[in-house]
Amino acid sequence: MLAEIITIGDEILIGQIVDTNSAFIAKQLNKIGVSVYQITSVQDDKEHILKSFREAEENANIIIITGGLGPTKDDITKRTIAEYFHDTLVRSDAVTENIWRIWRDNVDTTPTQVNLDQALVPSKAQVLMNLHGSAPGMWLEKEGKIFISLPGVPYEMRGLIDNAVIPKLAKQFKFPYIQHETILTYGLGESALAERIEAWEDHLPSYIKLAYLPSLGRVRLRLSGKSMDKHLIQIEIKHQIELLLPQIEDIFVGFERDESIEAVIGQQLIALGKTVATAESCTGGKIAESFTAIAGASQYFKGSVVSYATQSKVDVLKIDPKLISEFSVVSGEVAEAMAKAVLKLFDSDYAIATTGNAGPTKGDADADIGTVFIAIASKDKVLSERFTFGDHRHKVINRASNKAFEMLQKEISKK
Repeated sequence: MLAEIITIGDEILIGQIVDTNSAFIAKQLNKIGVSVYQITSVQDDKEHILKSFREAEENANIIIITGGLGPTKDDITKRTIAEYFHDTLVRSDAVTENIWRIWRDNVDTTPTQVNLDQALVPSKAQVLMNLHGSAPGMWLEKEGKIFISLPGVPYEMRGLIDNAVIPKLAKQFKFPYIQHETILTYGLGESALAERIEAWEDHLPSYIKLAYLPSLGRVRLRLSGKSMDKHLIQIEIKHQIELLLPQIEDIFVGFERDESIEAVIGQQLIALGKTVATAESCTGGKIAESFTAIAGASQYFKGSVVSYATQSKVDVLKIDPKLISEFSVVSGEVAEAMAKAVLKLFDSDYAIATTGNAGPTKGDADADIGTVFIAIASKDKVLSERFTFGDHRHKVINRASNKAFEMLQKEISKK
């Protein structure tokens, strides 16, 4: 069973917003065994939308459309769907009541006629009630193909996918079982890793695929199995992981299972009853941002000091100016002093500190662009390492952040 996702909106095509809807929909479909054949973004243009519908109908069994369902004149999806199905729009009493409910509960004024006209739906459509907004979802079937139209507002779309679309698809069809296991590795590049595990990869059964997912400083290995036999996939993926792990034990961090290394570290800290704080210079708060993006991070993340300018290291972290003068602000000695200072400041069990030159100019230090020192401190020790991350600012910041997580995770794992 194949699906195609169509996102509608000029704002996506001009880069004004990032299409996060497709990623969410694809992930949820995959969980029930539906493979996404293609993702397409189209303009707010009737002919373009109709063309995408025709092509999607040839490609897939399930077509999910998001966007273009608002109350304004440029939201033309509903009328275009009616035309594609040779249908007319009729007013849904259930949607009308839902609109009045939303206005009673959340808005001081009464809905306008434009708002109420969102209750107009194709007569052939099954309405999927949107409890978080006025634009309903719509489910239509045509010669064995299913078209599902959803609002583009992310939280409205997600509610409909989770509470209406996925349950209805799972009830109506029998899908194959799909399982993914993602292994996190740090410190070895994609090509070197591929060479190391080549023999193992060559002996994978045909129904299990391996994907390399590299990013700055890390490589994720994703094993994907697909079969109508759930037990077969579960047993074989477990077996293949058991064969793989001894070959990568020096770079193995853990299993992603929809989690980042920051989340893995958070779980480890919670289990140990430990905390962490950060002192960031060249990474500019990137590490702290990654920690605090995770729900419940307050259980283990104490706080951060972004001491970007040299003077702030002296004024806030109380780094000795003589240390900076002797070793340079970009040095292992200063990184370690920063880590120890923020450890004390927040009374945390671990601390990360970064100082470096992300470019494009050298700033207060003579260190080459891309030079970064990262320090990890705990109550009884502090260590630092020097890295060279290239000359692209974004790359330097992200590689430094990822390496900091790797170093911290290794220290925590020693406990």
